[in-house]
Amino acid sequence: MRSFHQTLDIQAPPCRVWAVLIDIERWPEWTASMTSVRRLDSGPFRLGSRAHIRQPKLRPAVWEVTEFERSSFTWVSRQPGIRTTALHRVDPNGSYSRLTLSIEFSGPLAPVIGLLAGKLTGRYMSMEANGLKLRCVDLAQ
Repeated sequence: MRSFHQTLDIQAPPCRVWAVLIDIERWPEWTASMTSVRRLDSGPFRLGSRAHIRQPKLRPAVWEVTEFERSSFTWVSRQPGIRTTALHRVDPNGSYSRLTLSIEFSGPLAPVIGLLAGKLTGRYMSMEANGLKLRCVDLAQ
């Protein structure tokens, strides 16, 4: 198993950060780590929601929400030999928000994928966190 974590404070209320975060089809507007995000279901983003995601330098993947709470969600993507689990969480931090992102690779190919894609994974997580931060701050202005 191999995991990566990113935490970032955002000068915006948690409700704003959460609203931007769960509007997943708009992610490509604020992070270059996403080429396209297409929901495979309709209605509110929730437990069981699925999305087809394309990212530069990675294979397209379908992600399914396996845990959904008021301010966090976890989703999973499966490819032969690898399971990728990603957590997105927004917590209050005074009058601002603390964003936590994590990705975990598990399965027989996890050590290899961790080595081959580790740098890219860390870079994409940073792009997503910083892009979300900028989007939420821009919405306040």
